[in-house]
Amino acid sequence: MTDIWFRTGEATVLAAEGQVTDAMPEVVIGSVRGPVGQAFASMMGQVKGHTRMFVVRDLNQAVRPATMMTTKVTIKNMVYAELLGGVVQAAMGDAIVDCLIEDILPRDQADELCMIITVWLDPRCADDENLDHKDLYRTNYEATKLAISRAMTGRPTVEELIANRKTVKHYALEGIIDY
Repeated sequence: MTDIWFRTGEATVLAAEGQVTDAMPEVVIGSVRGPVGQAFASMMGQVKGHTRMFVVRDLNQAVRPATMMTTKVTIKNMVYAELLGGVVQAAMGDAIVDCLIEDILPRDQADELCMIITVWLDPRCADDENLDHKDLYRTNYEATKLAISRAMTGRPTVEELIANRKTVKHYALEGIIDY
């Protein structure tokens, strides 16, 4: 049995220049017997426009810990759904397995844990004729791995948040507020 009940993490990895492939996953990790497990089981049904699916690396290759992914953006067409359930899902699956390999996630608890990851996939990706699928993979792989690592290590710490309170501000506040 695991003592990991509820850990959260997030990350942002920016796209290559000229791309709209920014990745911004948010993850919650916890015991299958705790609140994360309950939330995971509750997500088995579908919600219109916000498909939920297991993270798989390929057919018949569901990752461990069991991971449910869902989009932060309403799915409006099959191109978007295929990007989400294709390149993005595969990148996340590879990142999760690499987290096991690198001991970011505890291998001996892989069947006792589960994860839920909300995924940002820019709606413009579906219409972008010059979409770089390699960059879409890169950003989602790196961001997923970073979000999981931050969840497992409790980053940023309270001390880090307090220390950077006046030096880090949300990008949307540029020109709105000065510290």
